[in-house]
Amino acid sequence: MGYFLGVDTGGTYTDAVIVDQDATRVIAKAKALTTRNDLAIGIGGAVDAALAQAGVSPGDITLVSLSTTLATNALVEGQGGRVALVFIGFDAGDEARGGLDEALRGDPILRLTGGHGHAGQELAPLDLAALEQALQASGDQVMGYAVAARFATRNPAHEIAARDLIRRVTGRPVTCSHELSASLNGPKRALTAVLNARLIGMIDRLVAACERHLAAIGIDAPLMVVRGDGALISAAMVRERPIETILSGPAASIVGARWLTGASDALVSDIGGTTTDVALLRGGLPEIDSQGARVGGLRTMVEAVAMRTTGLGGDSEVHLITEGLTGGLRLGPRRLVPVSLLAQDHGAMVHAALDRALSADVAGDYDGRFAIPMQGLSGGLSPRESALVARIAAPMPLAQALTSRLEAAALDRLVARGLVMIAGVTPSDASHALGRLDVWDAQASAKALRLLGRRRTGAGERFATDPLALAQAIIDQLTMQTADCLLEAAFAEDPTFAGDAPEILARHTLTRAGLRGHHGVMQITARLAVPVIGLGASAPAYYGAVGERLGCEMILPEHAGVANAIGAVVGQISQRATGSVTSPSESRFAVHLPGGLESFTDRDDALAALHAALTADASARALRAGAVDLHLTSTRQIREAEVEGRSMFIEAILSVTASGRPRVAHAQGSLAKEDAASAGL
Repeated sequence: MGYFLGVDTGGTYTDAVIVDQDATRVIAKAKALTTRNDLAIGIGGAVDAALAQAGVSPGDITLVSLSTTLATNALVEGQGGRVALVFIGFDAGDEARGGLDEALRGDPILRLTGGHGHAGQELAPLDLAALEQALQASGDQVMGYAVAARFATRNPAHEIAARDLIRRVTGRPVTCSHELSASLNGPKRALTAVLNARLIGMIDRLVAACERHLAAIGIDAPLMVVRGDGALISAAMVRERPIETILSGPAASIVGARWLTGASDALVSDIGGTTTDVALLRGGLPEIDSQGARVGGLRTMVEAVAMRTTGLGGDSEVHLITEGLTGGLRLGPRRLVPVSLLAQDHGAMVHAALDRALSADVAGDYDGRFAIPMQGLSGGLSPRESALVARIAAPMPLAQALTSRLEAAALDRLVARGLVMIAGVTPSDASHALGRLDVWDAQASAKALRLLGRRRTGAGERFATDPLALAQAIIDQLTMQTADCLLEAAFAEDPTFAGDAPEILARHTLTRAGLRGHHGVMQITARLAVPVIGLGASAPAYYGAVGERLGCEMILPEHAGVANAIGAVVGQISQRATGSVTSPSESRFAVHLPGGLESFTDRDDALAALHAALTADASARALRAGAVDLHLTSTRQIREAEVEGRSMFIEAILSVTASGRPRVAHAQGSLAKEDAASAGL
């Protein structure tokens, strides 16, 4: 009998589950800490423990599927490698549209003449000589390139030419915008290409780490990865298009929630170490965001489940609000390594630093915080940044790493590049101090909380004299912010409130009063009208209070902590190809294909040619993604206008989707039976 192995790599934990090949029951599950410097260690720890618990041989695994929140986390936290955008044919100021400036974060833009018009005609020749000169000057300053040309979805010739030159000159990975989306809006396509280029190294390391461990223990089965819409894609394809894995983990959690509970209508809320992801399950299915996945405030052109992702998790940074007389707390969006976790491996250093800070009469700016070196490409660093990253050769107190306040900004840039992580107080530390969790060093948590409480409010008073009171305040803040996440999603999905800002409605005075059951001159009541399915390892610890605050049923399924890994192995493969037909002049119909333009004099001939090309493209991609038993569906949108009583063709958008079940390997027992049968035994 064969078995499926699901793996989910999150910011804090890596999960592994084994399910039977019919995907009807969980055979075993296990967790291991995600090891950022070598992801294979965390993956191996979880996979090996799950296999041992199930008593399953590696040779009996017939399919492996991987989901991850690493890409989502990186975008929420503003992290990723340095890339360059090759911007072809765009006007001055176009980079300010659609959040592209924000996505670039100061990374270089190489502006070139070129680009095409709306009908696919060349507007100006592509200046390849200028591109080659810029590439030779950039050296090792960037880890990859994104290429976006004006109207590339109508004619990708300039993007393809630029891509080929970049690969020849630099050997670096290149992402073309037309490969990620068939939609117009060049700056938004450019933004998606930039994010894809920034994630390539991270996802490649993840897939390679998984493949490395599977090979080491003798698992020879297809490796799939969950896309942001819940469908599966082969590991080879995801290396080229890592942007499709944003919301991979959340999408897998939606699939897992449905599988675990059978619920038809509910809000699914998945809390991890870095983010809380909320989506609506309606009629047993999640909605797909027609405008493209929105993560970390950036709207991409990636098809994904309609998910609200917030930088709020068990390892969120705790901010003290010093404005005003009483002060306050805020969590996230950045993830910190919990002090209690760092103390597990570096206890002597952590406790010595905490004790030293506690013995001082005055609280220091960096008390209870630590710097941790990470692996990554260091090209493009300033001299100050290079000196700082060299100094942080091992985990150390932050006060020891920074020699002046001028280096604080340099440290922030290193954190954004993923070259350094910060350890500090998080909700996980608060839970350890309160005795709700006992997996890490609770004593280190208590010391770090005592140091944090010594900070002063605007009135000059300490934030907290009792570390346990501060810990409870942090948990209460997590409850409130989680409830706000759920309320935002509920208001956004309720058609009555269409057009209103859900983030404002969720925090409105009337909403707050209704949740409290206000009864004065006015009586106001409010509650969430659908159940909430709470997922994530820490959901049982936090979500009971969330359900009470929202007055709703809270469903915490048995395997809530590994729902992502479960969802990773119960999905299907799906690939969609989209194209358009336009009419640049009367009786002329232009078919916009990935390979270029084709012209027809008959509308139906043009539509038939596009449909045939898209069918071949979607089918080939689905087969490459590892699908078998393909099923094809298509949609067609035709725009026409009445002109002087005549119907005039404007544009047609066609999509063809090829879907199928993932190809699986034969289990060893099955192979033995087949060999015996073929030998006539």
